[in-house]
Amino acid sequence: MTQRANIDAGAELDPVHPMSPPEPARRAGGLTAAEVAERVARGEVNDVPVRSSRSTAEIVRGNVFTRFNAIIGVLWAIMLVVAPIQDSLFGFVIIANTGIGIIQEMRAKKTLDGLAVIGEAKPTVRRDGRAVEISTSEIVLGDVIELGPGDKVVVDGEAVEADGLEVDESLLTGEADPVLKKPGDTMMSGAFVVAGGGAFTATKVGREAYAAQLAEEASRFTLVHSELRSGISTILKYVTWMMIPTALGLVLSQLVVKDNDVKDSIARTVGGIVPMIPEGLVLLTSVAFAIGVIRLGRKQCLVQELPAIEGLARVDVVCLDKTGTLTEGGMDVTELRPLNGADEAYVRTVLGALGESDPRPNASLQAIIDAYPDSEAWRCTESLPFSSARKYSGAAFSEGDGENSTWLLGAPDVLLRTGDPALSEIDALNEQGLRVLLLARSSRELDDPAIASDAEPSALVVLEQRLRPDASDTLRYFDEQDVRAKVISGDNAVSVGAVAGKLGLPGAADTVDARQLPAEQGEMADVLDSNSVFGRVTPQQKRDMVAALQSRGHTVAMTGDGVNDVLALKDADIGVSMGSGSEATRAVAQIVLLNNSFSTLPSVVAEGRRVIGNITRVATLFLTKTVYSVLLAVLVVCFQVEYPFLPRHLTLLSTFTIGIPAFFLALAPNKERAKPHFVRRVMRYAIPSGVIAAVATFVTYMIARAYYTGSGALDAETSATTLTLFLVSMWVLAIIARPYTWWRIALVVSMAVAFLLVLAVPWLQHFFALRLVGVVLPWTAVGVAVVASAVLELTWRHVTHRWPD
Repeated sequence: MTQRANIDAGAELDPVHPMSPPEPARRAGGLTAAEVAERVARGEVNDVPVRSSRSTAEIVRGNVFTRFNAIIGVLWAIMLVVAPIQDSLFGFVIIANTGIGIIQEMRAKKTLDGLAVIGEAKPTVRRDGRAVEISTSEIVLGDVIELGPGDKVVVDGEAVEADGLEVDESLLTGEADPVLKKPGDTMMSGAFVVAGGGAFTATKVGREAYAAQLAEEASRFTLVHSELRSGISTILKYVTWMMIPTALGLVLSQLVVKDNDVKDSIARTVGGIVPMIPEGLVLLTSVAFAIGVIRLGRKQCLVQELPAIEGLARVDVVCLDKTGTLTEGGMDVTELRPLNGADEAYVRTVLGALGESDPRPNASLQAIIDAYPDSEAWRCTESLPFSSARKYSGAAFSEGDGENSTWLLGAPDVLLRTGDPALSEIDALNEQGLRVLLLARSSRELDDPAIASDAEPSALVVLEQRLRPDASDTLRYFDEQDVRAKVISGDNAVSVGAVAGKLGLPGAADTVDARQLPAEQGEMADVLDSNSVFGRVTPQQKRDMVAALQSRGHTVAMTGDGVNDVLALKDADIGVSMGSGSEATRAVAQIVLLNNSFSTLPSVVAEGRRVIGNITRVATLFLTKTVYSVLLAVLVVCFQVEYPFLPRHLTLLSTFTIGIPAFFLALAPNKERAKPHFVRRVMRYAIPSGVIAAVATFVTYMIARAYYTGSGALDAETSATTLTLFLVSMWVLAIIARPYTWWRIALVVSMAVAFLLVLAVPWLQHFFALRLVGVVLPWTAVGVAVVASAVLELTWRHVTHRWPD
C-alpha cells in the first residue's frame, strides 16, 4: 500500500509534438503555455458546463410555454375579439404572473451561479514546471493534474505519479474498497482520493470524460425527490382530465342549447373555463423555491438542487460528523506524553519528520507540524498516508546517523493491544473531550499488512479540538424541532461523547463504539434509534448506518467535510457539505455551507418548512376555486341555464380571494414541521370547500332567477351570485390564514374592503358589471353565504378531527 517517494514533481521534461498522445513519463512537468494555447485552439478543453441552475432560455421557456398558459392564451385571444376589455383581464394577469416567475427565477439563478463560482473547486495542474490552480473548465488534453486526499478526479487520465495513492471509485463502479493506483493505471473522472497523493495526465476531457457522460444521463431526472412538485403535477393531471369534458359540456350548453347572443354566450363559456385552471399554483411554487434560494444565498448557503430545500425540511434525523461540523477544522497540541522511557527530544524529532513526510496533512497532522518543526537531518524513504479505514498513517526514515526506523501515528485503541496500561490513561483524556494520537515504532516494513501488530508505543500526542461557538445553539434548535441528532465520527467514542456533552446533545453520555455494532441492518437500526453518539465509525459503516435509519422510515440528512463522509452523503436523503470540505464531498452534497457555519442549517430547515407549509395553504385556495368552477359548470349544464359569470367577475374574485392573498401567504414565515402526503392533505379540504361554495353559489343563482325578471335580470342575478361566492371564498381564506397575526387579519380585511369599494364606486360597478338590485336578494345572498360558511367551518373541523395530520 505504499509507494517510494523518488519522483521530482517539478522536473522539467522534453516537450513532445502537440498532436501526439500525452506521454505520462515525459509529461510530469506539465504543458507549456504554448502547448496549452494550441490545445485550446483545437477545442481540446474540458468545456462541460457546470451549471447549478437552468439556463436563461430554459427559464423563459419553462415559465411561458406551459400547458395551462396555452389554454388561457387561446381563450384570451377569443375574448379580445368578442368581448370588452374587462373580460380579458385574466390574460393580463397571466402575463404579469409569468413575468414575476421569470424575474424571480432569474434572480435565483444569479444567486446560485455566483455561489457556485465561489464554491467551485480549483484543481492544481502543472504548467511550465510550476503548480498552479485553475478552473475545471480550463483543463486541456495532456494537462498534468496533482491529487491529494479529498480531491476529485475531474477528467479521465493516466497516473504518472503515485505516493500511496488510494482512489475510491464506488460512485462509478459500486466497488466499495479503495483502489491502489500505480503509474500507468487508468484514472476515471468522478472518483476521489481517499489517501496518498500523486498526479495524472488528462487523456479525455469535456464530454468524452466518463463522469461527464454519466452527468448527462443523470441530468434527465431530478436527483432529489420533491413531494411538493410531484404532488402538484399529480393534481394538475387530474384537473386537466376533469376540465376537458366539463368545458366541452359547457360549450355545448351555452352555444347550442341556450338561444342567446353569440358573443355573450362565448364570454360566459370562457368565464366558466378559465377559473378551472389553477395557473397561479405552479407560479407560486416556483417563486417560493426561487426566493428560498435567494434568502439562503445571502447566508452563503449553496443549494445545488432546488428540491433539497424541501427535503431538509422533512428530515427527522440529522447525522453529524464531529470534526469540521461540531468542531472547527483546526486543532492545537496541548501535551506530549512520552511512554516506556522514550526520550522527549527524540520523540519531537520523529513527530517533526512525520509532519514533513505528508505533503497534504490533515488537521491533526497540521497541528503537529505547527508544534514540532522538521529536522532536516532525517530523510523520508517511504510513506503510508492516513486512511479513515485503518485509522493510522506511517513513514520510514533514514536518520542522519545512518539508522533506519519506521513509525506509525494514529488511533491508540487501534494500535495498542487490548489491556495495555496506556489505554486507561487515554480514556481519562478522552473523557475530557481531548483527542489523543499514539506514536509507535514498528520493526516491520510499511507495506506489511500486520505492521501495527507489534508496534511499540513511544508517546501520546494530546490534541484539543476547537468547538464551533454556534454548534450548541444549533443542536438545541434540532432538539426543539423534534429532529434527532446523531453524532457519527471516526474518533474515539468516549472523546466524541465528551465533545457532544459539552455542546448539550441529549444522550451524549451513552456512547457506542461502532466496532461493536451489529452487522445486520435491523439490529443496527435498533441501536441507532436508542443512542446518539457513535465513535470509531468506518466510512462503510457510515453508509450502512444511513441505510439502517432509512429502513425505519426516517428521512436522513448527513453532514460532513471529509472523504470518509462521501458515501454516506451520497446515500442520505439530503447531503450537506461544508464549503471547506473536500471536493468530493461538495460534489455529492445537495447543500454546501460555503461559510462553513453549522448554524446555517436551521435557516435551511426553516426555509424548507416555509415553502412546504405555505404552498400547502395556497394550494388549498387554488384548488377550492378549481372544484367550485368545475361543479358550477356541471350544474349549469345539467339545469340548462346560462353560466352566471363573465370572465371579469371571476378575475375580480380570484384576485381578491386567491391571487393577492396567496402571494403574501406563500412568502410568509412558517415554522410548522413539514408533513407528508401533500396531495391528500390539500384535497381533503379543497374538495368539500369547493363543493360547499358551488352549491351555495348555485342556490343563490336559482333564487335570483326566480326573483328577477326583465331585460336586466341576468346582470342582477350575476351580481347577487357573485356576492355569495365572494363571501364564501373569503371564509375559506379566513380559515386558511389561521393562526391569525396582525398582518394576516389586515390582509383578509383589506381584501373585503377592496371588494366593497367595487360595489360602492359607480365607475367600478360599471367596469365590472356588478350592481346589487333591491334589498331582498342581496341580503338573501348574504344569508346563503353565512349558512354556507357555517357548514364550511364545521366541515373543516370534522375533517381535521377525522384525519389529523
